[in-house]
Amino acid sequence: MATGTAIAAGTVVNLRDLGGIPLARAGPGRAVRAGAVLRSGRLDRYDPATDPGVADLGIRTVVDLRTAEERAAAPDVLPAGARLFVADVFGDTPRMAPARLKELLADPAGAHRELDSGRAEDVMAEAYRRMVRSPHACSAYCALLETAADPVARPVLFHCTAGKDRTGWASALLLMLLGAGPAEVREEFLSVNAAVQAAYSPHLRRFVESGGDPEVAAAILEVRPRYLEAALAAVAEGWGDVDGYVRHGLRLPDSAVARLREGLVEEV
Repeated sequence: MATGTAIAAGTVVNLRDLGGIPLARAGPGRAVRAGAVLRSGRLDRYDPATDPGVADLGIRTVVDLRTAEERAAAPDVLPAGARLFVADVFGDTPRMAPARLKELLADPAGAHRELDSGRAEDVMAEAYRRMVRSPHACSAYCALLETAADPVARPVLFHCTAGKDRTGWASALLLMLLGAGPAEVREEFLSVNAAVQAAYSPHLRRFVESGGDPEVAAAILEVRPRYLEAALAAVAEGWGDVDGYVRHGLRLPDSAVARLREGLVEEV
C-alpha cells in the first residue's frame, strides 16, 4: 500500500500530492498521476518567499471547500498564476463541527456543553453523513470533480481548513472513483493525522490547560475510521455504491468520470 506524498511547506498546512497511490481496480500497475491533484489545509498563511517550492508545483486551480465565514476569516493566498474556485460543502449548514475547529478549541466550556459524554465522535460522524447526503454538499463535490476532470484546470489543489474532513472525503471519493481499493483509501484518509496534530498543537495545549477534555479535542482534530465508515454507509444507504452516488447523488456526467480516469490514471 502507499499514500500520497507529503510536501514540505512551512506555511501551508497538510499539503499532499495524491500521485502514486495504487489503483488496483483500474488495472495492474496503475496509480494516480503524480502532480495532478493535491490536497491541503487552508492557504491564508501561504508565503511564496518562505515556501518557493509550492510555486514549482504549477498549481492552476485552487478549490476552496470552506464556508463563507471561514473564507472571510482566513482568505486564501493563491500561488502565482492560480485561480480560485469556491465549492462550499457546508454552505447550507455552516455550523457543522468541522467548520468550527478553532472556535471549539478556543472555548473549552462551550465544547464541553456541546460535545461531552462521548458526543464528539457522534457529531463528527454525523458531519460525514451530511457531507454525503446534503444536496448542497453533493453540488460542491460535483463541482470539485468536474474541475479535476478538466485538463486545463490541472494541477488542482483542493482544501478546507485543516485538510482532513471535507478534504478527506473528497480525497477518498476521488480515489475510489479512479480505482483505489478500500485499504488504500483508508490509509490515505488516516495518513493526515500527524500533520493536523502538529498544526493545531498550540490550540490543543491551550484547550487542555484551560480545562478542556482531551478526548473531545482528539475527536474533532483527528480523522478516525468511524468517520470514513459513516460516509461510506451513507453512500450505500442512499445509492448502493460509489458509482451510484456519483451518478445520481452528485449528478456528475459520465463524460466527466471518463475524463477523470483518462487524465488522472497512469502506468507506473
